[in-house]
Amino acid sequence: MSNYDPKSLKAEEFINDEEIRATLAYAEENKNNIELIEKILEKARPQKTETGCVCAGLTHREASVLLACDDPKIIEKIYEIAEEIKLAFYGNRIVIFAPLYLSNYCVNGCVYCPYHMKNKHIPRKKLTQEEVKAEVIALQDMGHKRLAIEAGEDPVNNPIEYILDCIKTIYSVHHKNGDIRRVNVNIAATTVENYRKLKDAGIGTYILFQETYHKESYLNLHPTGPKHDYAYHTEAMDRAMEGGIDDVGLGVLFGLELYKYEFAGLIMHAEHLEAVHGVGPHTISVPRVKHADDIDPAAFDNGIDDETFAKITACIRLAVPYTGIIISTRESEQVRSKLLRLGVSQVSGGSRTSVGGYTEETRPHDTEQFDVSDQRTLDEVVKWLMESGHIPSFCTACYREGRTGDRFMSLCKNGQILNCCHPNALMTLSEYLEDYASEETKRVGCEMVEKELERIPKEKVREIARQNIKDIKSSNRRDFRF
Repeated sequence: MSNYDPKSLKAEEFINDEEIRATLAYAEENKNNIELIEKILEKARPQKTETGCVCAGLTHREASVLLACDDPKIIEKIYEIAEEIKLAFYGNRIVIFAPLYLSNYCVNGCVYCPYHMKNKHIPRKKLTQEEVKAEVIALQDMGHKRLAIEAGEDPVNNPIEYILDCIKTIYSVHHKNGDIRRVNVNIAATTVENYRKLKDAGIGTYILFQETYHKESYLNLHPTGPKHDYAYHTEAMDRAMEGGIDDVGLGVLFGLELYKYEFAGLIMHAEHLEAVHGVGPHTISVPRVKHADDIDPAAFDNGIDDETFAKITACIRLAVPYTGIIISTRESEQVRSKLLRLGVSQVSGGSRTSVGGYTEETRPHDTEQFDVSDQRTLDEVVKWLMESGHIPSFCTACYREGRTGDRFMSLCKNGQILNCCHPNALMTLSEYLEDYASEETKRVGCEMVEKELERIPKEKVREIARQNIKDIKSSNRRDFRF
């Protein structure tokens, strides 16, 4: 039996089954221990300092106690603190991105994904570099600046060289006022050498969903293919960081296994990265199992309802206060709306989850990885965010100024991120409004920009941002950043 050790580099020691089970038992024993819960909530709450706010975060045991508690008054407090933390460190900004599917060729047998090798009726497709370019132009014409590229695992059809060529193509496309300024990468676990190549290619965040931290379930859900190797997959983030990638993104696919187990494993993984590398995950994604080509979510008996999903998201925000939390178009407008106030800081917009989907006039369904619940256009999503009091941000400044990994986290932790990110968000929103927005969205946006400029704390920063926004409106000058 392996012992729990967050500093270990062995999967079964930093994600330790015995420790998770002990954590769940502890949480169950203490879920009505109001005195303990109040202490945990007080620890999670942002504390004001001379320079801004700090947050202690929570251990996997503390966070699991909150998740287990079903007292409505406590849940409301969890939600209040989640919103406090989100506003303290990310303000009212919501970063926008889109997924770009490069290839659905895959050699794995994952039972929850339609790309699995045994699915013979899904059309297999891989974009050529010309097709990648066409997809990028379509995304730029929508107004996107940040992409997350996706591909199945197939060493013959999707080798690392193909991924690198696609990244190079994406960064090379300059169409009208459009540029993709940050490419995040969601591809299968790979070697330190390949992570170095991705780093050298200028990627933003390396994203890899664990799917499930429960080893027995993991092996059953991934019966064949290289992804079957639980340890190799779970230890991928350590190899990525060894390869020089300091922004990594975690995630589980909620609904595959009991959610309390997954939650504890996810927080333990974040603790492990902090303990070993001095910096936790840049992002945490919270996808749920959804219907797809030959996948029926009802086949998985661990599905979670919307209320539980909201509670999980809020507890992640309390446990890992500085991470970005991502919610995709898997979720409906109603669910996304609720989660925005509970800690979510990034959303996708106008997404298509099929290979080559952006150049099609109507949304293709035959190669979709999952059904898209929120099918609104990017313009509609931008307008909705603004009308809800959120600033849609297309900013990629920190990545391009070298503020990644521990440098980004230190900026976030001392509260100074609002002096950079707030004006950057307003300037990139102004670009969107000028170049891509409908008249009504532009009207709503210009009003918001004027109002939000006044909230920039430093007068000098405020005046520079105001002048830059004037230049965006009066010329083709773009890409201002602090």
